[in-house]
Amino acid sequence: MKTILVVDDEEKIRDVVTSYLRKEGFQAVEAATASQALQTLQNRSIDLVILDLMLPDMEGELVCQTIRTLNSVPILMLTAKASEQNRIKGLSIGADDYLTKPFDPREVVARVRAILRRTDDGFLLADRLSFNHGHLEIDSLRHSVTCHGEPVSLTPNEYKLLLALAKYPQRHFTREELVEKVLGYEFEGDIRTIDQHVKNIRHKIEADPKSPRYIVTVYGSGYRFAGGVAK
Repeated sequence: MKTILVVDDEEKIRDVVTSYLRKEGFQAVEAATASQALQTLQNRSIDLVILDLMLPDMEGELVCQTIRTLNSVPILMLTAKASEQNRIKGLSIGADDYLTKPFDPREVVARVRAILRRTDDGFLLADRLSFNHGHLEIDSLRHSVTCHGEPVSLTPNEYKLLLALAKYPQRHFTREELVEKVLGYEFEGDIRTIDQHVKNIRHKIEADPKSPRYIVTVYGSGYRFAGGVAK
């Protein structure tokens, strides 16, 4: 049974969301503040966080960034901010999906299921990929990435995107193909969301993100992985 942490200062919203999650077979725990949420994440195993951006003790964006320093648990953001700029910002700081209020609780459950399918460890390879004489390594057993021997903190979607590309060096993937591999067939947002994930990964693994040696743009179409042959 997957455990979902619902973080929202509005009790009615927590009650509705947790009720629907439990009916669908999830275990749901609640937090009304950022401090409660972070304490819960430190004290127990959580499979996904549903995070409201308007919390009384800390901005949701900062909570998201703080969670990312702790682990790579998937995060579904809930917010009344409906602009594309806010959605892109949420994804850029580590959220895996973004849902605006008001929302149908059934859609929340559907998004949770979709995110968990995308981030399920069952898809991982039983192997380690090493590129450019070990400068970049992807350990799919441990779900970890290192660059020059230092651990790299990636969100679940960033990890899936990097691995999807690295499994097939030099193969050209369109944005549509990458959306299906990383975000799933159910994704109905802008396919350029992939561009933001690529930008984030480049800042984490490239010596010069403006002149990448690993994830290279295929102009007008998509991306390919240009690292040295995997060992």
